[in-house]
Amino acid sequence: MLNFRNANILFAGLLGLIIWQHITEGVSWWSYLVLAFIYSLILFYGCYYIGSNFFMRVMCAAKTSKKAIAITFDDGPDATATPQILDILKQLNVPAAFFCIGNRIAGNETILKQIQEQGHIIGNHSFSHHFWFDLFPSAKMLDDMLQANQLVRQTINLSPLLFRPPYGVINPNLKKAIIKSRMVPIGWSVRSMDTIISDPEKLLNKINRRINRGAIFLFHDTGAATISVLPLFIEQAKAQGYEIVRLDKMLNLQAYA
Repeated sequence: MLNFRNANILFAGLLGLIIWQHITEGVSWWSYLVLAFIYSLILFYGCYYIGSNFFMRVMCAAKTSKKAIAITFDDGPDATATPQILDILKQLNVPAAFFCIGNRIAGNETILKQIQEQGHIIGNHSFSHHFWFDLFPSAKMLDDMLQANQLVRQTINLSPLLFRPPYGVINPNLKKAIIKSRMVPIGWSVRSMDTIISDPEKLLNKINRRINRGAIFLFHDTGAATISVLPLFIEQAKAQGYEIVRLDKMLNLQAYA
C-alpha cells in the first residue's frame, strides 16, 4: 500500500542508489531532478486525494452489502440555503450530516440548533476554513479545530467528533492535529461538484451515476444548485432501493463527545 512512510522508504532507497551510481559510474544531475519531481507528484496526490489514506486513514465510504448511502453537507450554516435544505430533508424524512464552519455559526445559532433537533448530526469543518489552512503549523490547525468545536458546544451542548478537512487536504501537520484532537477524519466517495456545476440536470446526472453501496456524498448547503437537485436525487436513490442512512450510523461511529 502506498503511504507516506512507504514512499519515504522507497525514495530514500532510490536516492541512495542514484548517489552510489553517481559516485561509481557518474549519472546526470537530471536523475535527481526527475526523482524529486516524481516524489513531489506522489506527495501532491497524497495530500489532495482524500481517499488515498496516504498520511492517515480517512473514512470515505462504508464497506457494506446493504443498499445504503449517506448524504453530507459542507460549509454552512448558511442563513438562506441551510433552512431550505433542512425543509427538503424533513419532507422526505432523510437524515444527513452537516460539517459546519465555526465562523459561520455566530448569528446562525438557531439554524445549528435546528440541524440537531431534526435528527441530523453536526461535524467540524474547522473554524476559519482559511485559504492557507493547509500551510498552518499543527498547533494552529488544532486551535482552529477546537475553536469550532467550542462554538458548537456552546450552541447545542455537544462537541463534534467527526472532522472534515478544509478542501479535503491532509498533510503531516493536519494528521498531528487530528490525532491530538481525538476526532475522526471524514472524507467522501462522491464529490458532487455542486459549487461548480450550475446546471441542475448535469449535476443530477453526475451524482446519480455514482450511487453505490456505502457511498458518502459530498454536497454544500450554500447554493441554489444543491437545493434544486436534492429532492430528485433522494427520490431516485430511493427508487433504486437505497436507504439514506445517517453518516455516523452507516460508519458505526460516535458523532459527539
